[in-house]
Amino acid sequence: MIKSMTGYGRVETICQGKSIVVEAKSVNHRFLEIFLRTPSALSPLEMEYKKKITERFKRGRIEVFIRFEGEGADISKVNLNMEIARDYFDILSRLKQEFNLEAPISLKTLTGFRDIFTPPTETQLSPDFLSQVEKTFLESLAILAGMRQEEGLALFQDMQMRLKGITEILGNIKLRAPQVVSEYQKRLSERIKELTEGFALDDARLAQEVAIMAERTDITEEIVRMHSHIGQFETLLQSEGTEGKKIDFLLQEMNREINTIGSKVGDVEITRQVIEVKSELSKLREQAQNIE
Repeated sequence: MIKSMTGYGRVETICQGKSIVVEAKSVNHRFLEIFLRTPSALSPLEMEYKKKITERFKRGRIEVFIRFEGEGADISKVNLNMEIARDYFDILSRLKQEFNLEAPISLKTLTGFRDIFTPPTETQLSPDFLSQVEKTFLESLAILAGMRQEEGLALFQDMQMRLKGITEILGNIKLRAPQVVSEYQKRLSERIKELTEGFALDDARLAQEVAIMAERTDITEEIVRMHSHIGQFETLLQSEGTEGKKIDFLLQEMNREINTIGSKVGDVEITRQVIEVKSELSKLREQAQNIE
């Protein structure tokens, strides 16, 4: 069954006094693109998390945000060493006085001394806490996958309905095609009578012209191929390994066939039916953009 590329999943759990929040969402993309944002303490595990995402999804832009909330959750605070900052200020003041400098000692000058600011202390997360983070992470991915599955079902039902409509229109076109030849024969016969002012018609010549016209406007091959493409389309929709790219290619072939039908038969009614099919194919193509 087809799956959509859009979805959302959010899970929040409590462990060791901290709230673990994981949000996962996905949107359409030609390929699989993963965007993962985690607290610095989880940076060593990012590759492993991305691998788990890759195992579950084939296409789409997947965005996952992991954060900790609650007391002690802020583990990435930069520290300021005021003692060192005062030492630098005193030294700069002495230099200023010694050399009779007028330029003020600005904040910009002090921030140039990097040892005033110390990086956050590496926080060691316990194995139990990390296990809970991974569990929460996987649960959010499961919810995301479930929503993509539900969206896929809606896409499946809509696309099946449109394929059924196209099949019915093709049936109407097939019924109308022989009438086009018959009407052409009648119009040609009447026109010749007008031009020859009632003289006897050459039935053999008339039959030959009608036969040429019938051969030129024969759309049997295109109708058969369209039905074949529809059958392949329905099979793809129900298969496990459905890919939106394959469906998009099939839609291109169907569009080519219906264009050929429209160009072969210069009939107003068939042209109207062709336009309806092309409209349905356009809607199917829009839907196919959402398929994983």
